Amino acid sequence: MIPLTLDEIAEATGGRVHSPDGSVAGGVTVTGTVEFDSRKVGPGSLFVAMPGERVDGHDFAAKAVAGGAVAVLAAREVDAPSVIVPPVRVDGPSHVYALAGDTDGSGAAVLAGFARLAAVVARRLASAGMLTVGVTGSAGKTSTKDLIAALLSTRGATVAPPGSFNNEIGHPWTVLRADEHTQNLVLELSARGVGHIAALCEIAPPRIGAVLNVGTQHMAEFGSRETIAEAKGELVEALPEDGVAVLNADDQYVSAMADRTKARVMTFGLAEHADVRGQDVELDGQARPSFTLVTEAGAAPVSLRLHGAHQVANALAAAAVALAAGMPLADVAAGLSAAKAVSARRMAVETTGDGVTVINDSYNASPEATREALRTLVTISGSADPPGRAWAVLGPLAELGPDGDRVHEEIGRLAASLAVHRLVVVGEAAQPMQRGASLEGSRGEESVLVPDVDAAVDLLRAELRAGDVVLVKAANAQRLWRVADALMGSRA
Repeated sequence: MIPLTLDEIAEATGGRVHSPDGSVAGGVTVTGTVEFDSRKVGPGSLFVAMPGERVDGHDFAAKAVAGGAVAVLAAREVDAPSVIVPPVRVDGPSHVYALAGDTDGSGAAVLAGFARLAAVVARRLASAGMLTVGVTGSAGKTSTKDLIAALLSTRGATVAPPGSFNNEIGHPWTVLRADEHTQNLVLELSARGVGHIAALCEIAPPRIGAVLNVGTQHMAEFGSRETIAEAKGELVEALPEDGVAVLNADDQYVSAMADRTKARVMTFGLAEHADVRGQDVELDGQARPSFTLVTEAGAAPVSLRLHGAHQVANALAAAAVALAAGMPLADVAAGLSAAKAVSARRMAVETTGDGVTVINDSYNASPEATREALRTLVTISGSADPPGRAWAVLGPLAELGPDGDRVHEEIGRLAASLAVHRLVVVGEAAQPMQRGASLEGSRGEESVLVPDVDAAVDLLRAELRAGDVVLVKAANAQRLWRVADALMGSRA
């Protein structure tokens, strides 16, 4: 974060400076990072006392200061130098900041103060020339964010969130990683309801905004794809007239967002009319795509190191953002070809000492991403010489609403139609996958339901052989990554 005094932080958050013994004045300066985990504070840090379901950050205020923090951002007075933020109405406009277990509103107050502090820093840095980029969509946000950051980092200091740090906590935390040296801030924006992305954009107004797709994940929360599109489109509504809206020409819900922005529109996709498009797409034996990147400035070849045909759309979106930011086409193509996977458990392909290939895509699982992962599995297993057996270890998908059973069944049907050798369904909640595979013609032990991760690991260890390829995928809450870790030799 840029250096700020406690007085400045109090002004930014609407709070007041407090010291138990009166020894700390508002002129004390925060020179380090801003952290909500007391274990990660260092010299000069500001500790954000976030209340949670299990622990309350206010109880760790003294520990944070002992660890080097100069002050605490808090909702009530603590035994440490602090900035006390004002209360907020959790049933009013601040509903976005509501936290599970926040019974007294202190969590909402701290999050609101956290957001206000990030907003002040973001605007100060933007006025000094920092470019802010926002990315949203139902699938592919993290991979695309990583690609954009990789491209822009070749042009200057770039800050982006680790993994999927994209909500009301991760968003301001990422903004506050930026400092006076940061030239590019790349933010991933998620939503659990209408209004959430708009609130995140208020914290750090983007100049370039990319909307990747509108899928069916989170249907339980939104109710329809139209409502999901309404929420995702808040990103382009937040763009200034001199900004750029990067929209997927292949997704009708996204392309329709062109009417919702005053910014210049740049489209990407495989469609002929896309401003930034991919042609002549091919996959190698590891399902790594190569294609020709075509723009009005010319064309250039791209060979991705990432796995899966779906990465083409992510790469095209990243290319459009980079071109909008002023990067030359040749540099964009070279940067995409050099980019490596950064975030964990997203199409990570590794081979065990026994010759089994593991595709760890267990971080999360939308219906669309699961279908693409199955196709990638079949491509990789079928390209081996001789072809290997394809194993799909799938757990429940989350937040699908009343269509959950149908969607799980369709995925099971797809696994069978793609001739996946063995479908291992983990957990009773995913049982419709097995039913779908059976209805599609899967016979006997081609699909099996196991109760938990341990049972899945036992089955795989007993039956896998060299040359097999195993896909592991489920909603993140299922922690199915333990299967992949067990196969790779880590503790399950």
